[in-house]
Amino acid sequence: MPKQKSHSGSKKRFDITGSGRVKRAQSGKNHKTGEKPRKRKRGLRQTAYVSETQELTVKNQLIPYKK
Repeated sequence: MPKQKSHSGSKKRFDITGSGRVKRAQSGKNHKTGEKPRKRKRGLRQTAYVSETQELTVKNQLIPYKK
């Protein structure tokens, strides 16, 4: 059986932490930022984690070889 390919976009967007969680960037900071409060935009700079329900999908299907 051939090797599974990693999803090219996902390789750039996700990282695996030391404890095995999947780290991602927050969405919603690229446009229409004039309407959003400063406090909200500052919060969007922080990283977030992929939800537990999606974590296995990301790890096993999108980035199977990323450690």
